[in-house]
Order: sequence, then C-alpha cells, then structure tokens
Amino acid sequence: MKKMGRLEAILWNIAFPGFSQLLMGHYVKGIIFVLLEFVINANSQFNSAIMYSFLGDMDKAYSVLNFQWLMFYPCVYMFALWDAYRSAMPEDEKFSFLPFVLSAYFVTVGIMYSSKITIFKCNLGPVFLPMLCLIPGLLIGFLIKYLLSSKSNK
Repeated sequence: MKKMGRLEAILWNIAFPGFSQLLMGHYVKGIIFVLLEFVINANSQFNSAIMYSFLGDMDKAYSVLNFQWLMFYPCVYMFALWDAYRSAMPEDEKFSFLPFVLSAYFVTVGIMYSSKITIFKCNLGPVFLPMLCLIPGLLIGFLIKYLLSSKSNK
C-alpha cells in the first residue's frame, strides 16, 4: 500500500475523485468514487457545461445541464477529497471534515443560485459561481475547525 502525503492525495483527487484511493490501495473505495464520478458527470452533462462555460456561452451551459444530477456532484467530490486527505494523515486530526463538508454545502448552494446571482452585471454560470463558493466554504470550515480545536484543547 502506497503512502502519500496529504497534498498529493488532495491533488490526485482534484484531478479525478478516486485516484488517491486507488494509489493508496483502497481499491473498493477508489472504484466506487470513479464510478460515481462517471455516472454523475455523464447524467448531469457537466463536462459539456464546463466546456460552454469556458467558451463564455452560459445560456448553452445552463441548457445542457441536468441540475437534479449535478446537485450530487459537490458532496461526492468533497467526500472523496476528505477521504483521501484523512487516509493520508499520519494520525486522526479532529474536525478535519469541516472544511470539506462546508465546501460541499456552499458549492451546492452556488449551483442552485448560479442562474440568479450576477457579479459586476455578469452571470458567472453553473461552473464559475459554484467554484467561487468553494472559497467561503473552506474559510468558514477552517475557522470553525480552529475554534472547535482550540476549545477542545483547553
């Protein structure tokens, strides 16, 4: 079983959920994450939406998406990241799940409101607004983790 650092585990799973698990020898989890990635991605048409978003055609990005499937994506994606991070840690770190959980919540809300929220009179679409929502999710998650860890250490 390959030992990898937390950063390496996160980076492999950012590239594709399940890769870190496969590299660490957690084959069942890795295969499940890879399959979930394929199923959710294909049924939501997320790759097409990413392509249209990067080309600046937000209307087309919205039209191809199946939001009922896309709503599953942030939770599966962030859970796979957290699992890789946790598996790569030398010891159990209290509250390590909080930044990942809150990021999943914030990105999901970003997906829901992506067609309603404009920034500087610009609709960021179903890809870029949820990506931006990751930032407050991580920040609030790390803040709560820090506060809870400080309180439990006293």
